[in-house]
Amino acid sequence: MRAGEVAECRGRLVEFAGEVFAPLVRRDQRAKGLLYLRGLLLDGRRKSMQPMAERLGIDHQQLQQFMTSSTWPVEEVRARLAWRAVRAVRPQVWVVDDTGFPKDGRSSPGVARQYSGTLGKVGNCQIGVSVHAASDTASCPLSWRLFLPESWDGPEAAGRRKACRIPATEHHRPKWQLALDMLDELAATGLRPAVLVADTGYGANPDFRRGLEDRGLAYVLQAKGEMTAHGQDACRRS
Repeated sequence: MRAGEVAECRGRLVEFAGEVFAPLVRRDQRAKGLLYLRGLLLDGRRKSMQPMAERLGIDHQQLQQFMTSSTWPVEEVRARLAWRAVRAVRPQVWVVDDTGFPKDGRSSPGVARQYSGTLGKVGNCQIGVSVHAASDTASCPLSWRLFLPESWDGPEAAGRRKACRIPATEHHRPKWQLALDMLDELAATGLRPAVLVADTGYGANPDFRRGLEDRGLAYVLQAKGEMTAHGQDACRRS
């Protein structure tokens, strides 16, 4: 890449960071946000704090402090990212789905032996539930939630929860409920899908379908072959 192109990319990155992190009042937090974005965009497969800091040539504590202990309004930043993604992708649909992240140990928040579509089997992993904006040519996440299995509730999980700094208000909620929560949060910022799509993991759940109906959302959901449908005036015979 030529020097002029590098300068142009840096200028766009600074502009993007300025827009996204505008709600941050402190200048040092905005600067750390720019560093974090640069770390994510640089070459390198691992996007954890230490590898990114090495590529940036800085002490990883700068990124660690920004992401784990610095207080800044994540909701406003997330809303700005979602709006920018919608403007860029121009989605025809929103996609609700979940993704597995394989893990070796038990220390990562929400990790458990559970089914992962990424692995195609039950394995030790985290699960992230997402709402994506999608078109024929692009897709981008608008929001994510970490799924906490039931094994992360209760007294026996207190030590792991404390080590991971999981707030006392966060407990196990089914994936379909996390998806509805994200849709509500996005709607509060003025974003609603033209059509929402999801696979049978969500389409076969009557509570999820009812939640979409209650919110007046148009949807196309995958259904299992053995499912049956009845008219609203159908009566069950004893």
